[in-house]
Amino acid sequence: MARDWTDLFITGGPSISAVKQSGEEDATRRRGLLRRLRENLSKTRQALGSEIQATIFEGLDEQSWERLEEALIMADVGVSSTASVVETLERESSGGTLNGEALTIRLVELLADAARSDDDRIDIRAKPTVILAVGVNGTGKTTTIGKLAWHLKRELGVSVLLAAADTFRAAAREQLQGWAERAGAEIVVGPDGADPGSVAFEAVARTRAQGIDVVIVDTAGRLHTQDDLMAELAKVRRVIARQLEGAPHETLLTIDATTGQNGLRQAKAFAESVGVTGIALTKLDGTARGGIAIAIAHELGLPVKLIGIGEALEDLRPFDPDDFAKALIAPE
Repeated sequence: MARDWTDLFITGGPSISAVKQSGEEDATRRRGLLRRLRENLSKTRQALGSEIQATIFEGLDEQSWERLEEALIMADVGVSSTASVVETLERESSGGTLNGEALTIRLVELLADAARSDDDRIDIRAKPTVILAVGVNGTGKTTTIGKLAWHLKRELGVSVLLAAADTFRAAAREQLQGWAERAGAEIVVGPDGADPGSVAFEAVARTRAQGIDVVIVDTAGRLHTQDDLMAELAKVRRVIARQLEGAPHETLLTIDATTGQNGLRQAKAFAESVGVTGIALTKLDGTARGGIAIAIAHELGLPVKLIGIGEALEDLRPFDPDDFAKALIAPE
């Protein structure tokens, strides 16, 4: 599973590589990442903690299982995901072989399995690779794009071009220009009110002409219920596909974790309209509903590939279901 940037991306070439740390250094760094993940998921962790510990250590009667189920649903783990996890846990514990700490460990494993996806990596072997970024206004899409460009450049040495295809919000273009400068990336910006498809077209053309590795296309935020704007987004996708076979290679949907189950509805609608291949789940540090990552993966079959757990550059990170479940449930 994706634990590090070098694990998240499929590169397949000697020109794009990263220097791995020694085993001891890597283990220390990973422990530090898990500790920070625990801290930044504290709202969800606190919301779940008391109910889970009460269930596991104070008895395993029918009422306890109901309390556990309610706690997981309140954390937006999802109804079907929760039912599957609790049913399995109750069945396995009925023989008396699971209790206390062992039960906690098993709960972590089941939640991680529910959040796990087979296709949780991003393939950047195509030259160039086109990543189309979509989402609702205010989800942190442009910031996520900027941080992703920074990590691609810093961690993998990949050249990146950003396409400002949100041509209706001047602040979005300015913000993306700032990120391009910070990440050391090229940028294509269209005039106010320009056709977003034309900006995407120019960006892909320039990327091919200059031999740039990855182009990330930022699009205007839109509600999943706005049919005309969703149709416009589908048009941008078609423009890219006509220009470069197999593109866009990744369609990344940014979802604000604080929206809870509404995020699930957004993911479903965008997936149906533009073929979403991965989720970037943001603002996990600001919600007690962090279980939405599990619901999206389990109930929609969409892989969560990136999570945002804070403002710092390092707070955008590859999603790891095992570390995520540990951060939510496991004791310190």
